[in-house]
Amino acid sequence: MYNPHRGLGPTPGGANARLNELLDGIRAEFENQARASSDYEHSMAQQINEMQMVREKVYAMEQTHLALKQKYDEEISRLHRELESRGGNPGAPRIGGPPQNPATSQQAPPSIGLGPSNLFGGIMAGSNGTPGLAPPPPQPDQHGPPQHGMPQPPPPPPPPLQGPPPQQQPPFQPGGYPGPANGYSQPPQSSSSPGPNKNRGVLNRGPGPATPQLNQPIPYPPDPRAAASPQVGHPVPNQHPQFRVGNALAELDLERLPGHQKKVENDWFAIFNPEVPRVLDVDLVHTLQHESVVCCVRFSHDGKYVATGCNRSAQIFDVVTGQKICILQDESVDAVGDLYIRSVCFSPDGRYLATGAEDKLIRVWDIASRSIRNTFAGHEQDIYSLDFARDGRTIASGSGDRTVRLWDIDAGQNVLTLSIEDGVTTVAISPDTKYVAAGSLDKSVRVWDATSGYLVERLEGPDGHKDSVYSVAFAPNGKDLVSGSLDKTIKMWELVAPRGGHPNNAPKGGRCIKTFEGHKDFVLSVALTPDGNWVLSGSKDRGVQFWDPRTGNTQLMLQGHKNSVISVAPSPSGGSFATGSGDMRARIWSYKPYP
Repeated sequence: MYNPHRGLGPTPGGANARLNELLDGIRAEFENQARASSDYEHSMAQQINEMQMVREKVYAMEQTHLALKQKYDEEISRLHRELESRGGNPGAPRIGGPPQNPATSQQAPPSIGLGPSNLFGGIMAGSNGTPGLAPPPPQPDQHGPPQHGMPQPPPPPPPPLQGPPPQQQPPFQPGGYPGPANGYSQPPQSSSSPGPNKNRGVLNRGPGPATPQLNQPIPYPPDPRAAASPQVGHPVPNQHPQFRVGNALAELDLERLPGHQKKVENDWFAIFNPEVPRVLDVDLVHTLQHESVVCCVRFSHDGKYVATGCNRSAQIFDVVTGQKICILQDESVDAVGDLYIRSVCFSPDGRYLATGAEDKLIRVWDIASRSIRNTFAGHEQDIYSLDFARDGRTIASGSGDRTVRLWDIDAGQNVLTLSIEDGVTTVAISPDTKYVAAGSLDKSVRVWDATSGYLVERLEGPDGHKDSVYSVAFAPNGKDLVSGSLDKTIKMWELVAPRGGHPNNAPKGGRCIKTFEGHKDFVLSVALTPDGNWVLSGSKDRGVQFWDPRTGNTQLMLQGHKNSVISVAPSPSGGSFATGSGDMRARIWSYKPYP
């Protein structure tokens, strides 16, 4: 039979068979890919599980390491305290090894970081710790009441090789000066401050400021470097022709100084720089006893009153009589535990006193009624510094929570918050109220426009501080700024940058025009006299120094406290200044032209 499709290709049945064959091939390939994908997913899941296991092991090892480190640090602190209680010197060089670096061998100063509060505990106690500013747990003090536990300075300069025979020790025993030759000796290292150990973390250099403690003075052992110590009042040996005292007045032998270069009283003395003309005289006016560490001092704007901050209260004294006028204490606060007032400042009209404390609150007191006018909450860590603007309504505050805040007492609210990378230790408002400055643990000083919040200066760099900045103050002209640091120096800055910057293009024109060196330990407080003629500084070396801002020379060094000088404040009316210390005393001093 004839077939019309012959020779024209496969029949329909053959086409279906070919299509099925192709579909089977695709199905098989799909199944192969599906199996491969399943195998890959299974492999990935195994890798993820293995990574998670590794992560958990690393985390467990990290936690173990941190626990061991904390245990190790606590043991070191315990051994330090035991050594201190026996009259030893933890800061001395190790036998059989190189001298330790005071910045690491002694408990390091605090870093506010991201942790809890209490910067002040670390300044004063400085135990090797973990993030935040919490002080170490309280320890019993075998020598006396609680005192400032800041890391102590290195041993004092050596005693003279020759000189008058040892005399009977006088009642006052300041440290840092030759001991056996003149009867002065060095107090021992102080132990850590009281206060709870709050939420200590992991990323910190050390705890925050504690509170000073007062021990009985114990002389240091003789210093082997004594043979190399030139004596003031005698020719310097020819083999050291380059030796100059400079600003290191602690190197001088008090006994050998001529009368016009020193002033020695019953429980204080002053040394005047022999290398510059003496143009000042100082006298003690009042000693204001307290029951705890005096963390801060501040005069009223008319110079008639001085306020102090201590544990749980602020106190106001009459400058002329030395009489206590009032005690400002919030009775609603739980009476258990410590609550140190870290900063105080008067309003320009003298009606109000602002206080900043460890409980993160700012209280503005009506002095006449002894009542709280405003309570400002918002800071997340301890408040370390306050300043009252001359407009009478704006208060600046600095806290360990890494912020500077401006508050309006009339509106009763926070009007500006400025955040930085590290904890804020100190704030100051310029005399014209246009700018606010702050010092930080990151070694920088920042200046902002107080209205817009724009950063107009950041003072740092090669000429800047090498350690945390703990105090800043504007000069009376409003164009200069001084800062004090844990690097033991004071710096004066000229604020030359154009005003009114932009946050993304902040000018950095401020420059360091003078560095003041001479303190033997942390500089904790700086200020300028109202005429701008003198820079004052207080230090953990227990000394107060007057500096000439034009030359950088120190005019005098005053030793009148038995522990760290935490705060210095000149009177706005001139002629007097106040000091607050870990020895539980504030003192009012006078200064005047000499002779």
